[in-house]
Amino acid sequence: MRNQQELAAAVPEALPSEPSSIGGCFVCFERGGSGPGHAGDAGWSGAAAGGSTAVAHGEAPAPYAPGLLALREGPLLEAAVRALPRLPRVLLVNATGRDHPRGAGLAVHLGAVLDVATVGVTHRPLLAAGGWPEDQDGATAPLVLDRMIVGYWLRTRHGTRPVAVHAAWGTSAESAVAVVLAATSSKRTPEPIRAARAAAREARARGDARPR
Repeated sequence: MRNQQELAAAVPEALPSEPSSIGGCFVCFERGGSGPGHAGDAGWSGAAAGGSTAVAHGEAPAPYAPGLLALREGPLLEAAVRALPRLPRVLLVNATGRDHPRGAGLAVHLGAVLDVATVGVTHRPLLAAGGWPEDQDGATAPLVLDRMIVGYWLRTRHGTRPVAVHAAWGTSAESAVAVVLAATSSKRTPEPIRAARAAAREARARGDARPR
């Protein structure tokens, strides 16, 4: 918890207005487990950037605990991202950032460890609140926590549910939205996360180096 508070107070270098490369990462665990997740669960992580993908596998070092997702998923995600031929300038993470009880969700942790700017992209906020935006491509509505805008609902495609976009390591809520829009094409979810998710799930389906 102290580490989370230190990360929340840190002021990393800001992301350039037009990042040269955008990557994504995703982790999944073995099917059929009971409960929210235990230490030792088999996991597969995927990362994608610049047309390349990489996967990593291992055991979750910690059980699932609210607000401490970095302990469970962080090492697996870090391994996959470091396996890429080149680190992206900004990384999209399927996790929250500043929307967190201590201001430092998994997306913040991962960015600090990798020294890469990060943006969180999730289906819903963790603690922040805000109404949905209009049903128009690119429409946004603020997500507010403790009277601060920590992210935005973003309608990437009209007629679909918006995604929650989170400020994280080296990104503001506004720059996070710009990154997600730049990385999104015809689907609701940004392409780098889609590619990373597919790589992780394919590795799980093959049973690649299944932990024992």
